[in-house]
Amino acid sequence: MRHHAFVIEAAAEAGIVTAQTWAKKELGMKAQSNPDVVVMKYGLLSVEDARRATELAAGKAFAGDTKVVIIAASRAYHEAQNALLKLFEEPPAGAYLFLILPSLGSLLPTLRSRVQVLDIHVGPPRSYIPEVAEAFIKASKEKRSAMIKKLTSGKDEEERRELREEAITLVNGIEAAAYRRRGDTLRLPQGVTSPSARGVTSLLSDIAALRGHLYDRSAPIKMILEHLSLVIPKGLV
Repeated sequence: MRHHAFVIEAAAEAGIVTAQTWAKKELGMKAQSNPDVVVMKYGLLSVEDARRATELAAGKAFAGDTKVVIIAASRAYHEAQNALLKLFEEPPAGAYLFLILPSLGSLLPTLRSRVQVLDIHVGPPRSYIPEVAEAFIKASKEKRSAMIKKLTSGKDEEERRELREEAITLVNGIEAAAYRRRGDTLRLPQGVTSPSARGVTSLLSDIAALRGHLYDRSAPIKMILEHLSLVIPKGLV
């Protein structure tokens, strides 16, 4: 049985491309100039936005019987997530739904239980690197320290949550860069190895080990970022 409701943990653009790639592969639907592939982008998803998405999903498709609704947001109010519960539990006939968030740590368990997590590895977006991650990778040791300090210096709970989500986006971006570099290494002629290949493999291993701690509200984000700052191999991007 094919799932109709998905959530993707990724930066907005990378997640949108993943959803569109899935729709093309599984449904034969091209995203470009297709009114039945709807993309909605928000900084903060509100209850009104969630209701608008519900209305769009319930509307008839322009061509055929299938419609894809992609909702990308940097954050989503809990009230907005609650407003999406019924839609994601019982999508309208022919509707396929995608919710894209940079972190699933803030996703309500009730909503998460109604969706399938779509792995961003399935499509081309693995090569997409968020600007914050690219800047961090290219930065000097001193600038990385300044970025880490900024990401871990929230004045209140709301700001700390926003910065934590940005830090998770940063880690995801570093991982994306490492996967892309590893792919480049695998395409080298037989017998030729990249000097950073071992460092990339080690970096991916470290990120895999640390990822489980990222979504804990008491996670030592500062220590995680400082560690990654030290082990990122030269020439990653």
